[in-house]
Amino acid sequence: MYTGTAVFDVLLPSDSRTLKIKRSYVRPVLAALRKLEISVAEVGALDRYGRAEVGVAAVAADAEHVRRVLDSSERVIMGRPELELLSVRRRLIGDDD
Repeated sequence: MYTGTAVFDVLLPSDSRTLKIKRSYVRPVLAALRKLEISVAEVGALDRYGRAEVGVAAVAADAEHVRRVLDSSERVIMGRPELELLSVRRRLIGDDD
């Protein structure tokens, strides 16, 4: 069994100066990621306007499948023209770890 996680640090548009506007950008991203049937949450920068950290997690019997799922989640975020992906932190944990 393999568990993969990724945390995406995202820069939001300059008009996201309130939590309400911030949520209006983050909520559709979370919904799009959930379509990949993975666990998704806003995990950091909760009190910072203009920034968001989105975390995803996947579990599978095959490490390559987990990598593909994490790659797909990164493509979803990169495909959002209103967002700028600043960094990605990934971790893959297997039975041997």
